[in-house]
Amino acid sequence: MLGGRLAFAQQTQITGAGASFPNPVYQRWGEGAKAAGLQLNYQSVGSGAGVNQIRNRTVDFGASDAPLSQQQLTEGNLMQFPTVMGAVVAIVNIPGVAEDQLRLTGELLAEIYLGKITRWNDQKIAELNNGVTLPNLAIAPVYRADSSGTSFVFTSYLSAVSSEFKDKVGAGTSVRWPTGAGARGNEGVAGTVRNTRGGIGYVENAYATQNKLATAQLRNKAGRFVKPTMESFQAAASNANWSVAGMAASIIDQQGENSWPIVSPTFILVPTNPQDPARTTAVMRFFDWAFKNGSDAARQLEYIPLPETVQNAVRSAWGQVRVNGQPVWPAG
Repeated sequence: MLGGRLAFAQQTQITGAGASFPNPVYQRWGEGAKAAGLQLNYQSVGSGAGVNQIRNRTVDFGASDAPLSQQQLTEGNLMQFPTVMGAVVAIVNIPGVAEDQLRLTGELLAEIYLGKITRWNDQKIAELNNGVTLPNLAIAPVYRADSSGTSFVFTSYLSAVSSEFKDKVGAGTSVRWPTGAGARGNEGVAGTVRNTRGGIGYVENAYATQNKLATAQLRNKAGRFVKPTMESFQAAASNANWSVAGMAASIIDQQGENSWPIVSPTFILVPTNPQDPARTTAVMRFFDWAFKNGSDAARQLEYIPLPETVQNAVRSAWGQVRVNGQPVWPAG
């Protein structure tokens, strides 16, 4: 018993808050990293709240799916790095419609969220779904009520495929939705769609899998309807360009016959002028452990691990965090 207490006492606790998009994999990594002496306390409160908390230095790291600009990073004395990639999927609750049976396009999704298509048996949806019995049922769109990186990813996609959506709503962590009901977190959207006949929403894929929610096929840039699978996620992720400021690669609406159209990295924010260097170093130790040991867990939850070259680039970027001119993370 004493040994157990000593082991617990030797744990280094790190606190983080932000995006619900990566919460399932961060929690899984947190369980595994206990063996390395690291205890994670991560609160899934949404990207906007995570950014605010790290700016206010009330957590050791913030998490956001919407990358910050270089100006925002400089003003906040922050550095940003990606950790993993995930996919946003469309979830539906339509009586009689099975998993991945419904076909949608980005343009139709935009019209649904603009309030222009309001019933599931609308002719535009029916034309794409020959052989599928679509009920004369009101569509009930669900969106994120909180400041959300998942919303940023989803609205970036809708803005890329629909000029009308781009003009009327646009891309952002918080937008003015013309129709629908709001819910907090990926958890809230998943729960609301599950409990709403005719519901449709957007969540990180792990939430659809864990809640056994029906997802829809989407038409990709190549004009093919693809199912949300690890193969289609990886096909899109392979096109990522990481040589951009803040490593903020965009993987929205990528080329490729098999590419899923809504894939995104998620990001961590840490201070470049840490008040407690040991805790910031512990954050880096945690994600270093995750890069080395967490890929299988990520894949089990249908996230896409970063390529090894990108992981090494992240470790090099950690050299930006310095105390008295010295990096807190050793080079090499």
